[in-house]
This record gives sequence, structure tokens and C-alpha cells, in this order.
Amino acid sequence: MAKPLLILVPLALILGACTTPTANSGLLSTYEGLTPRPGTARVSLSERKDEAGLKGLARVALAPTRIAPGPETAWLTPAEALALGREIDGQICFEMTERYDLAPADQADATVNAVVSRVGPTGRVGSLAAAAGSYFIPGPIGLRPPGTLGALGAEAELLDRDGRQIAAITWTRDATAVGTDSPSLSRIGDALQFAEPLADDVAKVMTGKETRSRKIPDPDPCAAYGARLRVEGIAASIATGLYVPQLSGAQAAPVP
Repeated sequence: MAKPLLILVPLALILGACTTPTANSGLLSTYEGLTPRPGTARVSLSERKDEAGLKGLARVALAPTRIAPGPETAWLTPAEALALGREIDGQICFEMTERYDLAPADQADATVNAVVSRVGPTGRVGSLAAAAGSYFIPGPIGLRPPGTLGALGAEAELLDRDGRQIAAITWTRDATAVGTDSPSLSRIGDALQFAEPLADDVAKVMTGKETRSRKIPDPDPCAAYGARLRVEGIAASIATGLYVPQLSGAQAAPVP
């Protein structure tokens, strides 16, 4: 069985390079100066940063993620939109607090604004077939049939106190038929999984050269989103071959 898997690995890299950039939502303050990042295999990414503006940045505020209106997101139910926005909020919180202190908007040096511009649905029926296949052919590389592959397109910017953009990113990733993206019974399963790599890239763009990683404060300022390492979700994925949002995603927003 080793030879077929060796053949599939380069195929996964080829498929991962075919992500098409998502059209801009128009919700960022500006898109000027965005430049594609070279060398990305699975993501279409454009970015800009103002090193002078990032210098000395210490405290940031996180605005709730917005869902851009349009056909690429109109199919989301209110519950799905809330879950996806909260997962992105949580992952950005995790990443940014490794670099900066969190603060209310009126006390922060800058504010992070994120927008979901595209969500491709994850196919449920095909995901079951893919999970069953992974049971009989275990391993890190999975196969997913057509019709199961979801996607996430997003944008984010960092605005200083005067509303000037000092960093920005546009980001798109599609699930691949061959690779490590787990199938899911949730229509937003792939989008939820991509929130973590999105947040990682967002934080990198919004980090200046002089900023260093720091120890997470205790208590964790992102505790409302749940644990940073979600062992229950990892265990469920190993046991079922599926990504399970209820165990793997951010905790539900508290009821007012």
C-alpha cells in the first residue's frame, strides 16, 4: 500500500496549488498595496504591512468577524454564520495574544477587523464515504470525492487609532481531494478547519519585525472561546475520520 500513497503526496501538493483568489468584499478600508505572497502551496494570499506603523504596537482590540453579503455566503444559516465567525474570532484571539495585549477599542493602539468573503460548503454524503474509506486505508493522507470539498475566503486589516490601515491580508483556501483536510458532516466543516491557518497568517501579517512571541497571560484572555488545544476534537477525528465542530470548534457564544 505504500507506493500509491507516495504517488498521492505530490498530487496533493499540485491540487493544493490551484486555489483561486476570492473577489474582494469591499469591506476593508483599502486594498491598495496588497502583494501576493510567493511560495504558498495551498493558499492564495495577498498582504501588505507598514513596519513603521507596527513598531511599538502593544495593545490590540479585536472586532467581531463580519460575514460579507453576497452569493458566496448567502446560503449560510444564522447559526452557521455565528459558529464560523466565532471560530475565526477565537483563532485570531489565540494568535494575537501570543504577540500583543488585548484591550478595549478605546484603549487599544490598533484594532483587528476580519471579514468572511466566501464559504464553500462541505458535502455531507461524500464526507461519510471519505470517512469510511479512511477506516479501511488509515494514514495521514486522505481521499475525498468530488462534491465534498469546502472552502474559506477571508480578509483582515489592522487599523491604528486614526483609522489608518497598517496591515492587511486577503486569504483563500480550498479543501483538496487528496490531503489532510478532514471530511465533515457540517456544511461549514472545511471553513471551520481553515480558521486556524487563516488566523496564523493574519497574525504574521500584523506582526512587526521587532515583535517577539510571548507567554500567554494567565488567566487566558481568550478563555471564552474554549481551550487552545482541543483534545476532544482530535480524539473524535482519529476515531471517526471526521471533523466534529461540536468538539473541535470554539465554544458557543454565551447567551445574553
